Amino acid sequence: MQNQTLTELRRLEKQLYAYGYAQALMSCDEATAAPPCSEAGRAEAAEVLSRAAFDLLVNDDTAALLRRAAAEAGDDARMAAEARELQRRYDEIARIPAEEYAAFTRLVQQAVPAWGRAKRGGGFAGFAPCLEQIVAARRRQAACFAPDRDPYEVLLDRYERGLTIADCDAFFDRLRQTILPLLEEIRRRGKPVRTDFLDQDWPLDAQRRLARAVMEIWGLDPDHCVLAESEHPFTEGLWRGDVRITTHYMPRDMVSSLYSVAHEGGHALYELNVDPACDYTVLAGGATMALHESQSRLFENLVGRSRAFLRHLWPVLTDLFPAQLAGVSQEEFYRAVNRAEAGLIRTDADELTYSLHIMVRYELEKELIRGSLAVADLPAAWNAKYKEYLGLDVPDDARGVLQDIHWACGDLGYFPSYALGSAYAAQAWDDLDRQFGPGVLDGQLAAGNLAPLKAALRDRLWQYGAAREPAELVRSLCGGSFDPAHYTDYLRRKYTDLYEL
Repeated sequence: MQNQTLTELRRLEKQLYAYGYAQALMSCDEATAAPPCSEAGRAEAAEVLSRAAFDLLVNDDTAALLRRAAAEAGDDARMAAEARELQRRYDEIARIPAEEYAAFTRLVQQAVPAWGRAKRGGGFAGFAPCLEQIVAARRRQAACFAPDRDPYEVLLDRYERGLTIADCDAFFDRLRQTILPLLEEIRRRGKPVRTDFLDQDWPLDAQRRLARAVMEIWGLDPDHCVLAESEHPFTEGLWRGDVRITTHYMPRDMVSSLYSVAHEGGHALYELNVDPACDYTVLAGGATMALHESQSRLFENLVGRSRAFLRHLWPVLTDLFPAQLAGVSQEEFYRAVNRAEAGLIRTDADELTYSLHIMVRYELEKELIRGSLAVADLPAAWNAKYKEYLGLDVPDDARGVLQDIHWACGDLGYFPSYALGSAYAAQAWDDLDRQFGPGVLDGQLAAGNLAPLKAALRDRLWQYGAAREPAELVRSLCGGSFDPAHYTDYLRRKYTDLYEL
């Protein structure tokens, strides 16, 4: 009986995979190649696909199949995990009316290009009507799923299972108590960091060659992972053998594309290294967004911004940019790309100020979903928080409230995953350093040898996909229960050394 149930389960999963693949490919095309005014046809197709996927999953036959699968799994851990994850998907959307579920997909397809036009010069007013509909829809969906819970907490749980507002508040309070005093100490008595050479012309062709070099060092096989260009960098894992990443090149900022490729490459490594047995099932891909972000932030920062790795990359950089880096030492470059300096753009933020950007978004999202902040008032609230946390005046919406694509995609509740992922990465690095032994990881990075690190991460996290519960995967990755002290201690060590405090 189990074999028949498992066959039915896998058939359902493969059908859901096919719908998901089509929708993901549509999103990739929208961001990289589709003409600017193509959203109407794409929205129509997305709504049809979304409704078909909903009807496939949410029905009495599927509900009965999931009950049988859970009862019959026995010692088959993989079958039990597939039934568990499918049941979670079923529970998440079954209480949402089918028409609303499909209409939300259409709305997002219309909102993303509206966001792009607004960011390119139209201003927030051109995007506000879409965002108002998205916020209202997410609020209704949260009420459908758990009417007695804080609606924002329901959304947090979609991205990081079990995460509560109390958890987030405590975590961000701890970060705030470390980051703000450390920033003030750097301002008062930190040794100046030379950055004059960063703002100059960096040829785009050379930037593209640098991006390919980083992908090669990361070990991203071009037969299975390709790099494109988009307004906002992203990663889309279509399946284990097809991962798309993007970056955005700026003529006067090479560092931005360098580290966006490093970041998205970390996401790609996770997607490409899930156990093939998970292919076409709900277990494929990363388990939670914070676990996913732990890998992108680890490769962006703990690898990509390290002295050891930059020792390996330095000959590549000086070969590609001989005029721009003339008279610049390797140590000066390291210090420049790690400087702690308040800036407007989250994706370009240094490790120390990065979580302040996340706090702004977290606090605004809570207010939006709870209804205490109107969408029309969002730009002013954004600007006020950037002044409070980062001491900056926001000159325009493009560098302010419109800089991120997430809200256009309906991803309210996502942003805390970035800060949590950074903290997971720091704790994992501490444990990996202990496992490898003093100086071993640095020696491997300096030689451009990432294979041992990748093998360790594959063993601890990547291979499992969503086959294990998130809490178990966090312990496996971090070498124990999560403790944010690893992250705050890391920030203190790094910036005390960098600024010779």
